Amino acid sequence: MNDELRWHLLKKKQTEELIVHAFGRLRENGIEPILIKGWAAGRNYPADKPRFSIDVDLVVSSADFDDAEKALAGINGVDLHRELRDRDTVDWQHLCSRSELVELDGEHIRLLSAEDHLRVICVHWLLSGATDRERLWDVFYAVQNRPANFSWPLCLDIVSETRRDWVVLTIGLTHKYLGLDISELPFRDRAVELPPWLTKFLEKEWLDESGLWPLEATLKDRRTFLHQLRKRLPPNPVQATVNCEGSFDAYSRVPYQMRDIFQRVRPSIHRIVSTLKHIARARTKESK
Repeated sequence: MNDELRWHLLKKKQTEELIVHAFGRLRENGIEPILIKGWAAGRNYPADKPRFSIDVDLVVSSADFDDAEKALAGINGVDLHRELRDRDTVDWQHLCSRSELVELDGEHIRLLSAEDHLRVICVHWLLSGATDRERLWDVFYAVQNRPANFSWPLCLDIVSETRRDWVVLTIGLTHKYLGLDISELPFRDRAVELPPWLTKFLEKEWLDESGLWPLEATLKDRRTFLHQLRKRLPPNPVQATVNCEGSFDAYSRVPYQMRDIFQRVRPSIHRIVSTLKHIARARTKESK
């Protein structure tokens, strides 16, 4: 076993301990979470290629969110979500009814069904601007190692035609760039019809390995902040299309990009101002 694999396995064990701890804390408070992305996606990976996770993504109902935040106070590394919001349009109760439990170190961890999770990780990747090519491996292994009873209608036909197409095209990108075998998939013909603008943009974007970072997270580094600002002007066309529930086959990205600017500018300014205030307060305390 090489050092890199040993390190990944160590991090995986630490992540699993955090998952078990967070689930236990929430259940002590009568809250049932669902784990997405990260460790859930990593279950599909081969043993010799563990998936590295930065944090643990837990989803709870809107009604439980505030109590869940309080319950997890002091536990670092958990990213808590108020239902799936723009990641999926399927009713939360329906997703819960189709979820499954898997055992981890004596705790039963609730996951989305394989069909629902594939749809969510595809849309999440697009919402992130599709800037991280490596995260397509989540899609690759989710499709390649899907359960024998996996139902494509349950995955695709439960959402709008637009969102269905997002998932199909993401699988098509995984085929084109990672070699995923889609020869037996019922939508293979559509999956290979990738819009030229999309592949052209991605191939250029992937040359810049910096990715998209929240602007408020770069405020202490002027160079990084300016670089991230430039990456947003004009807005990422993939992200803008998905934020506007748009079609990748639309004639132009510009209408989506314009709408995206207006939708995002106020929340972005609010987050930046809040972060600047936090930094100022911290510096004031340090100077005393």
